[in-house]
Amino acid sequence: MKLITEGLAKISIKTSNKVSKDMDVFYNPVMKLNRDISVLLLNSINKKNMQISLPLAGSGIRGIRFLKELNKGIIKSISFNDCSKKAVNSIKNSLSLNKINNFKVIKKNNNISNKNNHDKKISIHNEDANLFLLNSTGFDYIDIDPFGSSNPYLESAVKRLSRNGILAVTNTDTAALSGTYPNACIRNYWAVPKRDYMMHETGLRILVRKIQLVAMQHDKALFPIFSYFKDHYFRIFFQCIKGKKETDKIPKQHGMFNNAGPLWTGNLWDDKLVNKMHSELLKKSIENKKTIKNNKTTINKKINDNQNHNDILKFLKTIKEESKINTIGFYGIHDIAKKRKIKIISKKEDIIKKIRKKGYKAASTHFSGTGIRSDIAYNKLISLLKE
Repeated sequence: MKLITEGLAKISIKTSNKVSKDMDVFYNPVMKLNRDISVLLLNSINKKNMQISLPLAGSGIRGIRFLKELNKGIIKSISFNDCSKKAVNSIKNSLSLNKINNFKVIKKNNNISNKNNHDKKISIHNEDANLFLLNSTGFDYIDIDPFGSSNPYLESAVKRLSRNGILAVTNTDTAALSGTYPNACIRNYWAVPKRDYMMHETGLRILVRKIQLVAMQHDKALFPIFSYFKDHYFRIFFQCIKGKKETDKIPKQHGMFNNAGPLWTGNLWDDKLVNKMHSELLKKSIENKKTIKNNKTTINKKINDNQNHNDILKFLKTIKEESKINTIGFYGIHDIAKKRKIKIISKKEDIIKKIRKKGYKAASTHFSGTGIRSDIAYNKLISLLKE
């Protein structure tokens, strides 16, 4: 057993050299940033008394971090669920390890409905994820974080997502969505991918549309408020608006792009939310720097925490800048230069400055280290690169 500290939470689990779905208790350290952003987003939106659901809780680290790190008043109730008995036992032990003891374990096939369980701030369930959701009366926040595709859980999740609720979806099936296996993408996501320098944005937009189509059947409009690609996974946060009028707006923003799709052609981010998240993280990062003192027992951890904040801050700053530019796709400068046989001497940052001087918007994109998101026309960009 290994003691792991992440954020303000601690868990004690058996670790493995290789992360796989066959682990006794699923925990993926690479997904720390995924969980960091979840905490940050929930602390940045104006929502209180939320009923939170984790149908695929695994080690429980996400939920424990929510309990330890979310601002007061955000959580009304939180429900951990996992089909593995070992995972459920691990969650119980980890809650106790974090001195959280006011939880209720709901036995499998218990006739007590989840409506009554909402009266308990913390409940732990041992059910199939879909049954757990369908047996509930609904949640304000549902986090679908599977190993692989999110497809098997989408129907149950959107059915139980409340009006104005938040649906968070992780999808590690990036190979299909990014064009490595186009037939798999057509079968599973009802769209044609394209393998080029924009493949990750294309894949993300295909995934957004697929999830929206599932929700539309229930007169629920899902609008992305924060989306990204990182470490071979896609992550999308949706806000749910119920009603036929809003739902009818969704397919009007579905279409083809660059011979790929159909896909979502609307915004991937709520720029006001991104700004709030960035300012909240910046404030916390400054506070962390002030707390670093020469204490041998804590100095290394504080430095690591500060470095982690800097990494997230850099990532979020990039998204903040590109969220201001409402375009589909971006320009892969090196790919374009190679195709047009243009020798690029300027750095990416200098090219961005040149584009802005011409009166256009331009920013780096988190989808590609060499990509630039801009509203400049292609032919004008080519002329600029030749200057």
